[in-house]
Amino acid sequence: MKWVKFVFGLVFSALFFATGTAQSTFLERDYSLIEYRTGEIESLLQEEREEENSNNEYPSPRSVMYKSLMIPGWGQIENRQIWKVPIVYGLFAGVGFYTVFLNDQYQEYRAAYYNSFPDNDDQRFGPTPERLQGINANQLQSERNSLRNQRDFMFVVMGLAYGLQALDAYVYAHMRNFDVSDDLSATTTVGPTLMADGRPGVSLRLTLNRR
Repeated sequence: MKWVKFVFGLVFSALFFATGTAQSTFLERDYSLIEYRTGEIESLLQEEREEENSNNEYPSPRSVMYKSLMIPGWGQIENRQIWKVPIVYGLFAGVGFYTVFLNDQYQEYRAAYYNSFPDNDDQRFGPTPERLQGINANQLQSERNSLRNQRDFMFVVMGLAYGLQALDAYVYAHMRNFDVSDDLSATTTVGPTLMADGRPGVSLRLTLNRR
């Protein structure tokens, strides 16, 4: 019977050792799994923090556009391009000054043309300027119409300038976070190829990559 007890002892010891080894391996695997998940969560949190910092550094293009439409030049300030603000307002000032000048000229020629007819003695549009007295009515009419068209066109130019400054701010807000550093390089590949109709040709490929 001693040898039976001895065999049972060996079997029990082997089972105990195997069970302990399996538990140890299971715990190690669980620990590695928890460690992996923790690292993955930290990586996601880091990406969220970087994205939040990027959003704080670069304003939303739509927000920049709305600010430019409310106050011209505001979008350029948000994009940290304050040097463009004097250009924007200088353009507005130049267009506005020229529009006022054309309108004054138009008013004078309109008055001169109206007063050139003997029946119009009420000076409805004001007196005829001294420099325009004695000019033919057809010439006055032609010049009046030309000045009116130029003045109206300057209103269009003013609207375009207003829209372009908002578009400039919007486009730059989109482009400013693009990577344009010196680490970028381009590789050009030229080689033979076949055209769609089977004729031989030459292909040109441009690849952008990092150094």
